[in-house]
Amino acid sequence: MTQGSGFDFFGFGDKLAGEGEIREKFWRTAKKAARQIPFMDEVVAAYYCAMDKDTPLRAKATLLGALGYFVLPFDFIPDFVVGLGYTDDLAVLTAAITAVSAHITAAHRQAAKDALADKG
Repeated sequence: MTQGSGFDFFGFGDKLAGEGEIREKFWRTAKKAARQIPFMDEVVAAYYCAMDKDTPLRAKATLLGALGYFVLPFDFIPDFVVGLGYTDDLAVLTAAITAVSAHITAAHRQAAKDALADKG
């Protein structure tokens, strides 16, 4: 996320162990998958929602589980399988985003739009 955005990850500032590594893996995977996932803007908004300290714990857990599945290279259908690699990720992400859509705010969507413009 761009600096100065107003989001404090879980209320701990920059003191979370491994936050940079998680962020790096997310963006690396998102960049690779961007052409294959038609709703990447919502996936990135879900990322910001999961990292927002004001998001309820249950919503964070749902999103972090789905985003973790998305980031990990080993899943039901390996991501390197051409044409099918991200289909299971799509299903998991769609279910998670749908389940917690009420918690994904306009601010999360704007942060996603800005981040995708920066990383594009």
